[in-house]
Amino acid sequence: MKIGIYPGSFDPVTLGHLDVIRRSAKIMDELVIGVLANSSKTPLFTVEERVKLLECVVKDIPNVKVVAFDGLTVDFAKKLGAKFLIRGLRAITDFEYELQIAQTNHKLDEEIDTVFFTTSVEYSYLSSSIVKEIASYGGDISKFVPNSIIQVIYDKYNGKRSE
Repeated sequence: MKIGIYPGSFDPVTLGHLDVIRRSAKIMDELVIGVLANSSKTPLFTVEERVKLLECVVKDIPNVKVVAFDGLTVDFAKKLGAKFLIRGLRAITDFEYELQIAQTNHKLDEEIDTVFFTTSVEYSYLSSSIVKEIASYGGDISKFVPNSIIQVIYDKYNGKRSE
């Protein structure tokens, strides 16, 4: 059974993330979205909130589940019996960073391989940080995140939304 993990903070999940999730779910028997409790970042949403948001947007993909985790991704992968880590690449700058992480993970556990997905062109510029910046000023985020979570994001900014 091919089990893959798509780890990340997903704060919040974007259409770019969802694109990678849908595409990678097609090549894995089971895809686990690992929501990282990253202590080096100050998240907008708690880990529990991010898990719920992701569960909401992937409910139509039967072989995907969402799990929160802390610590090293390779340890999380071992715990789940996963042999593949899924990573999305937006630009060459992502590749340099992701290559180092992939090589380090492989050194930590030679059974783990990283599968890279280049983002679809329409999401190549998109990041959770951009979404948060736009939302914080009440800008329109409907082109960047799933419709089902738009209001939840605005609510984090006191419902601020420009018309």
